[in-house]
Amino acid sequence: MSILVIAEHDNAALNPSTLNTLSAATRLGGDVRLLVAGSGCSAVARSAAGIAGVAKVLLADAEHHQSQLAETLAELVVEVVRADADCTHVLAPSTSFGKNVLPRIAALLDVSQVSDVVAIETPDTFVRPFYAGNALARVQSSDRIKVLSIRTTAFDAALAGPSPHASRGARGGEVGAAGARGGLDRRVGRPRHGLRGELQRGA
Repeated sequence: MSILVIAEHDNAALNPSTLNTLSAATRLGGDVRLLVAGSGCSAVARSAAGIAGVAKVLLADAEHHQSQLAETLAELVVEVVRADADCTHVLAPSTSFGKNVLPRIAALLDVSQVSDVVAIETPDTFVRPFYAGNALARVQSSDRIKVLSIRTTAFDAALAGPSPHASRGARGGEVGAAGARGGLDRRVGRPRHGLRGELQRGA
């Protein structure tokens, strides 16, 4: 089981909401991967590799991700998910960023979104508020891929570790370079979405 967290950032630093979302992701029990999509954002990916609980950082560095438009970002996320047979969850903070991109991802994956999650009981059972926050509902999802927006105030921020010793992923080298718009192609020299590689936490 792997969990994909979509990083919210400004191409220079992570938004603190991402740290809370990562903390929630670790409660699901699988490998947590963080997708950093932007332009000139490699420093964000390197710093993210040192965050507690993050197994891998996927970097998509391309000009068309500069503004992190929901349309292009949703396509990228869906391609990443479909390329990973073990991916079971997609998470983003319940901010304007997450509220913009997650419904598009859920629609493309043909699954239901669970919004404003405040507690994770099991990998398929979540707690969310309703009636303007005056009551809580327990929601169980039967979708193969769960798309969750995380109420960041309900989870502590993940802690950054020491300066990360990041390395390329086990596949070796880059899995793509910044290129034209389109879908994800993981083969070296066949870039489509700008996915550059995987950073892993150092030993």
